[in-house]
Amino acid sequence: MIMMIPRMIATDLDGTLLRSGGTVSERMRRALLAAQDMGIEVVFVTARPPRYVDAIAEAVGCVGTAVCSNGAIVYDVAERRATAVNALALDGARKLVVALQAVLSGLTFAVETGRHVICEVAYHDGRDAHGEVQTRVPTLEDVLREAAPIVKLLAWSGAQDAHVMWEVARQAVAGEAEVTHSGGRGLLEISASGVTKAATLAGICALRGVTPAEVWAFGDMPNDLPILEWAGTAYAMANAHPAVLAAVEHRAPSNNEDGVAQVLEGLFTVAGTHGEGML
Repeated sequence: MIMMIPRMIATDLDGTLLRSGGTVSERMRRALLAAQDMGIEVVFVTARPPRYVDAIAEAVGCVGTAVCSNGAIVYDVAERRATAVNALALDGARKLVVALQAVLSGLTFAVETGRHVICEVAYHDGRDAHGEVQTRVPTLEDVLREAAPIVKLLAWSGAQDAHVMWEVARQAVAGEAEVTHSGGRGLLEISASGVTKAATLAGICALRGVTPAEVWAFGDMPNDLPILEWAGTAYAMANAHPAVLAAVEHRAPSNNEDGVAQVLEGLFTVAGTHGEGML
């Protein structure tokens, strides 16, 4: 089968591009730079806010565009500035809190603003998975009032499984917001209606004249599903969530095996054999 070389690689970070310790291997760095040398644009598409992307992009050498916070922010890595923000309205966030509290017990809340996290006193342990100290305020209303913009509403329950929570919550807020999760214990991530990794990347591609068929995507968690379903070629990591493995045909080796790099190395080999522009 002959296929065109992709014009864009869209890759998740945690559990996909990064090893479990949050590092970028030298093999991965070389593969991404080789892709760029072939004229392929590399776009990081992540649940993480921009402040986490800067160091990773610098380590890799990719300083183009990143889709952050599950699509809520388009980030210019070179200039270190957000070029677009799709935030939740304050009144909408309040309604979502009520809807979620009605179907899920024991929730505490936080808000990602793109610059920092503001949370209730009881939210999680005051730190996210990367050890960032979060700003705690006395009440939920304080969280919502002080957070601007509301890039993501975060709902956490230490007693519940995130995937089970997701299935309940997305029905409760259907049409009012996008609910997903990144595999963390009991943590839901809520964005404005229509805001997903795929929708934001589709907008970027439209500006560049890139079609879905020209995009290869890599991911491992349910928040990656929209983009894996949208892209012309999609790879689920071997370590991916069962829901992702069930939905995506192609497999890449695990993140700790530099699976993205292995797939790209295969692309380079075949491209070199069959001529530029073909796979």
